[in-house]
Amino acid sequence: YFIQSNLRTRMSSLLPFTPPIVKRLLGWKRGSGEEEDKWAEKAVKSLVKKLKKTGGLDELEKAITSQGPTLCVKIPRSLDGRLQVSHRKGLPHVIYCRLWRWPDLQSHHELRALDCCEFAFHLKRDEVCVNPFHYQRIETPVLPPVLVPRSHNLDHFPVKSEFKSPGNNMLDSQYSPTSQSDTNNTSTTNPAGFNMSVESPPSYLSSPEPHAQTPTPSIPENIVSSPQNVTHSPMTPEVVRPPSSPAALPLPLTHHNIPSDFQAIQFVEPKFWCDISYYELNNRVGEAFHASESSLWIDGFTDPSNNRRFCLGQLTNINRTPPVEKCRKQIGKGIHLQYIQGEVHAVCLSDSSIFVQSQNCNQRNGWHPNTVCKIPTGCHLNIFNNTEFANLLSQSVGHGFEAVYQLARMCTFRISFVKGWGAEYSRQDVTSTPCWIEVKLNGPLQWLDKVLSQMGAPNLTCGSVS
Repeated sequence: YFIQSNLRTRMSSLLPFTPPIVKRLLGWKRGSGEEEDKWAEKAVKSLVKKLKKTGGLDELEKAITSQGPTLCVKIPRSLDGRLQVSHRKGLPHVIYCRLWRWPDLQSHHELRALDCCEFAFHLKRDEVCVNPFHYQRIETPVLPPVLVPRSHNLDHFPVKSEFKSPGNNMLDSQYSPTSQSDTNNTSTTNPAGFNMSVESPPSYLSSPEPHAQTPTPSIPENIVSSPQNVTHSPMTPEVVRPPSSPAALPLPLTHHNIPSDFQAIQFVEPKFWCDISYYELNNRVGEAFHASESSLWIDGFTDPSNNRRFCLGQLTNINRTPPVEKCRKQIGKGIHLQYIQGEVHAVCLSDSSIFVQSQNCNQRNGWHPNTVCKIPTGCHLNIFNNTEFANLLSQSVGHGFEAVYQLARMCTFRISFVKGWGAEYSRQDVTSTPCWIEVKLNGPLQWLDKVLSQMGAPNLTCGSVS
């Protein structure tokens, strides 16, 4: 109460000409900072102005002060669903939930509407509820540990070199950016004959602000793109899912019910959740970007010191060709990457499409592992899901070292700007595209490393003449 009173006093002194109702609402604001205080004043003034027309001002003040059951606080929905305050633009329910409840809120992916909310954002009605107490925050799911046989039991565990994990079709040679070509890693665009498996969702894309409210992990449901945006291998799409193994024990697991013959390997969130490397054709340019922020932008501009932005425009290359230079000029606002609730999402902000190859995404949608997804401007794709990877890792342990090792390919995905690649393109592989990035997910890779270290080397004979 003392802290809240001090905040109200500070806001009153900073904003002497602010209407009393705005001052009272700002007194309940969470977070601090001079710049944030100024922007918060504008956001509250904008909301108060809208609510005076609809008569919801009293209900808003009641909701914020009592923090108990209240009615919906409604404002008109804009054409694109977003609200602009000063130079910032975002979803209205996210803006006011961040203002009055969770100052560290990053994205709509972290919110779920309560059942009592009749005008929740995802319902797509003409009015949207901005009552911050009509939304709840989704907590990051706790990943179960992977159980690995202790070293003295490895002799009794099978080593199945013929096992095909979901990642073993990704090409070894193409995955190295130094390779010049790889005819085995071709993909075709076949709009007329595209054939999804029966397990595929109706769409893999949604708008950058998905309206579907689904529990984590989720798959975007809005259909804004047709199968023409998928390029896939000429081979029949087939995803091999490993069967259950002795390591996949019933959950939840605690130190009391873990068998003594198994070692539990827990997932640990690293300081930098991913490393991003930028390439022009088959040459890496500049140093890798180490991402510590859960929300970041990869664009074509020139800020060299922003830990939330990887600006490709400031990277130099004396061997840059005219086609690469032309492509770089079209990157523009680029990509918005978000690591939220154990999921990696990408939004295309560029005026040109981006192209994504992610085995984890392809596995989820029942596509061939080499599928390349075209993401048009303003569209969104769920690229990686920690929970799904945890299940695959736990199951693959029962199939031996090689099956687990092959999952390393699933922890890396690639995105090209402007230009796609595949059999229907003049570019057969990603190293032929002018500008592209490779994103390595450090958390899953480090988890995989610990599992492999516990398993030890496979029981395979290898000599100088083999």
